[in-house]
Amino acid sequence: MHAQALFIVAISVGSILCMLLRPRGIPEAYWVSAGAVLLVATRLVSLRGAAHAVRAGLDVYLFLTGMMILAEMARAEGVFEWVADIAARQARGSSTRLFALVYLTGTVVTILLSNDATAVVLTPAVLAVVRKARVEPKPHVLACALIANAASFVLPISNPANLVVYGAHIPPLLHWFGLFLLPSIAAVAVTFLVLRFVLNDDLQTEVQTIEQPAELSPSGHLAIGGLVLACAALIVASALGADLGAPTCGAAVLALLMVTWRDRNMPRTVGKGVAWSVLPLVAGLFVIVEGLQSAGLLQAELRVLQTLAHWPSLAANLAAAFGVGLASNGMNNLPMGLISGAAVRAASAHAGIAHSLLIGVDLGPNLSVTGSLATILWLIALRREKVEISAWQFFKVGMLVMPPALLGSILLLR
Repeated sequence: MHAQALFIVAISVGSILCMLLRPRGIPEAYWVSAGAVLLVATRLVSLRGAAHAVRAGLDVYLFLTGMMILAEMARAEGVFEWVADIAARQARGSSTRLFALVYLTGTVVTILLSNDATAVVLTPAVLAVVRKARVEPKPHVLACALIANAASFVLPISNPANLVVYGAHIPPLLHWFGLFLLPSIAAVAVTFLVLRFVLNDDLQTEVQTIEQPAELSPSGHLAIGGLVLACAALIVASALGADLGAPTCGAAVLALLMVTWRDRNMPRTVGKGVAWSVLPLVAGLFVIVEGLQSAGLLQAELRVLQTLAHWPSLAANLAAAFGVGLASNGMNNLPMGLISGAAVRAASAHAGIAHSLLIGVDLGPNLSVTGSLATILWLIALRREKVEISAWQFFKVGMLVMPPALLGSILLLR
C-alpha cells in the first residue's frame, strides 16, 4: 500500500475510532466531520469526489430526517411513555412478562419507525417505566438495543443501512418479504430466546404496581394518527419500489402539520429535540468511505466477493454475513454497508451473497456497542438518564446472542 493510501486509512480509521470512543466527550459528528474535512484539505479526496459522495447520501438524509421528526413528535406527545406504561400494566407483576412486552414493543417500533427510533426514543420511555415498577433496568434496556438491530431488516424502512447497501436497487416490498421474512423471524426469535436465558437471573424481581397510569392527550392521539399515516405511505412507496427518503420526509412533515393543528408549539419542540448532528455525521461517513474506496478497500472487498463466488452457496453466504458482521463492529455498520453495497454493485455479485451482506450489516452489530449507529445513539440515551452499560457488559451478552441469530437467519435465507 503506497503512502497516500496509508494516510487515507489512518485518517479514516482515526475518525471512526474517535466517533466511537468520544475523547473528551466531544460529540461523534465533530470527529467524523473533521476527518472528512481533513481528507479534502490534504487533497487525499478531491473536492469533486467529496461533493459527489455527499450528494449520494441524499436519500439517506431525507429518510433519517423524516424518521427523527416522527420519533421526536411521538416522544414530545408522550406516545412512547404511554405504550411502555401499557406494557408495564399488562405484565401483571411479572418481570419476565414485562421483558417480553418491552421486546415486542421494540420489535414493532423498529419495524415501523427504524432501529434509531427504538434506540433513541423507546429506551428512555422504558427506563421511566422500569423505575416506576422498581425492577432491574439492565435486561429491559439491553432488549431495546438488541431488538433495534435484530428486527432491522423486516422492512426496508427499518434501518437506514438497508438504503446504503442496496442504493437505488433496493428490492420492492413484496420481493423483500419473500427474501427476508423468514430470516427476520429467526433473528428476532433467536435473539429473544438467548437473551431471555442469559438474563434470567436479572428477571426474578417482582414488578411493582404503577399507581397513576399514563394518559394520552388529544395531540398524542393525533401523533399516533400521523405515525400510522406515515407508515402507510412508506409501505406503499416500498411496495412500488420507489426511493424511501422523500416519502419518509414528506409523511413526517404531514404528520407534524396534523399535530401542530392542536399543539402550536410542536414545530419548535421538534426543531429543538431532533438530533440534527446525525446528518453531518452521516455525510462525513460518506466522504470517509469515498476515501477508503480510493485507498483500495473497495478493491479488496471485490476480490473477496470474487473468491466467494466460487464457494458453495451456503458457505459463501455464511462467510459474507459473518465477515461483514464482524467488520461492522470494528468500523461501524453504516460505512461498512456503504462499502459492501458499492462492492456488490461493482462485482455484480450473486444475489444470495448481496442479501447475506445486508443481514450481516444489520444483525452483526449486536456483538458490541461500536457496531451500529443505533447502538451508539442508545448509549447516548442511557448516559442522559444516568444509566451505565459498559462495553464489556454488552459484549458478554452480544457474543452469546449475535452468532446463533445470524446463523439462523442465513440458514433460512432463500
